[in-house]
Amino acid sequence: MITFRTSKTLSQEKVQARAGRLFIAPSMTVFTLFVFIPLIASFVFSFLKTNLMFRNMDFVGFSNYAKMFADSRFWNALGNTVYYTVCVVPAQVILALLVAVALKRQTRVNNFFKSVYFLPAICSMTVIAIIWSFLLNKDISIIGYYLNKIGIKMPDLLNNPKLAMPTVIGVGIWKNLGFNMVILIAGLQGISDTYYEAADIDGASSWVKLTRITIPMLMPTLTFVTVNSVISSFQIFDQVYVMTQGGPLFKTETVVQYIYTNAITKSNIGYASAVAVVMLIITLSASLLLFKYMKQDEDQLS
Repeated sequence: MITFRTSKTLSQEKVQARAGRLFIAPSMTVFTLFVFIPLIASFVFSFLKTNLMFRNMDFVGFSNYAKMFADSRFWNALGNTVYYTVCVVPAQVILALLVAVALKRQTRVNNFFKSVYFLPAICSMTVIAIIWSFLLNKDISIIGYYLNKIGIKMPDLLNNPKLAMPTVIGVGIWKNLGFNMVILIAGLQGISDTYYEAADIDGASSWVKLTRITIPMLMPTLTFVTVNSVISSFQIFDQVYVMTQGGPLFKTETVVQYIYTNAITKSNIGYASAVAVVMLIITLSASLLLFKYMKQDEDQLS
């Protein structure tokens, strides 16, 4: 059957297309001003030697990149960032999945715990970091006070080179657990109960239902949560800056904080831009590889 598009239909399509462009124009404007242009500027500045006031711009080629790859402090910051990411992402995703499975039913008790878990996600990381800094300070913390009452000496978690990063990791897991939980609960609600009812008839255990029904059918959501967590972990800054300032002995300094130190404190915009460009490439590559790997698993399970 052949259909003909009338002039009225074409006119309606043009109006709809124009309306669509108008709707996305604000978002594209914000993206261009605050993402695309700074991204291009960082790439250009990475080949220059300039300060925070953008004076005396001298072209230095790949000198900033050569300096970065020879800088042990950069490799230390990158190692800390990878360490944080490797520890935080699996813990966040696994715990969020378990909590989402436990709280997916709509009951008053479950709704209460959903709110409790999600509350940290809507709070500013800076505020949370300040609160945890007080709670973990052995001299002024109420936790330390009551531990001393029962004869337990609270360790100096944030000033101990061996304990500072695990402490930061623990706070990071706690902070974003609720956000991932909400997304996974939304994915779980899209799985029909008939699959679980059929599994119950066959006598399947909870573990079998989790591994054979829940996880395979939740893979698209799990992929999004995992990739989003990886990107967020690579961008960690405010939590570390408030709680430890990168110390002690640079044991918690991350790449983003290293960029901040060079750009703002040392006024070395060119070098900081080079580090930012490399970090962008690393984050993008890791996200694409992870997405491809999880997509393959999704295809195999489907």
